Amino acid sequence: GEMLLYAKYYDDTYPTVKEQKAFEKNIFNKTHRTDSEIALLEGLTVVYKSNIDLFFYVIGSSHENELMLMAVLNCLFDSLSQMLRKNVERRALLENMEGLFLAVDEIVDGGVVLESDPQQVVHRVALRGDDVPLTEQTVTQVLQSAKEQIKWSLLR
Repeated sequence: GEMLLYAKYYDDTYPTVKEQKAFEKNIFNKTHRTDSEIALLEGLTVVYKSNIDLFFYVIGSSHENELMLMAVLNCLFDSLSQMLRKNVERRALLENMEGLFLAVDEIVDGGVVLESDPQQVVHRVALRGDDVPLTEQTVTQVLQSAKEQIKWSLLR
């Protein structure tokens, strides 16, 4: 069975955790067997990429520019690829969830795309990682705010 590692919602399209879970399951079921990189689902544009045992999703309204969503997805993937020394698979990611949280925050803030250059993202994450060691409490807060806040889903 797939397991959601991290999701971050930037609006209230799916206001409850129950609705978010149903949506996430629906996306995974509709996309995990296909080779394409884009899907339309529930009136939303979904761009995605899989690597080994991970799936990465960026979701926007159907009015969003697909190329912009793709740029965000590629930036996230390439940033993680650099941080994980090209070892983008589940175990490596689980050992570096802090890097994932920070990268997502550098790329998108409140649903607004800030950065699409992976070099810049990796650089800023490295700076922030040194300055702010994530305590248990911070991780919990990050996960809470991630739940409360649809644009990001990492599945499996």
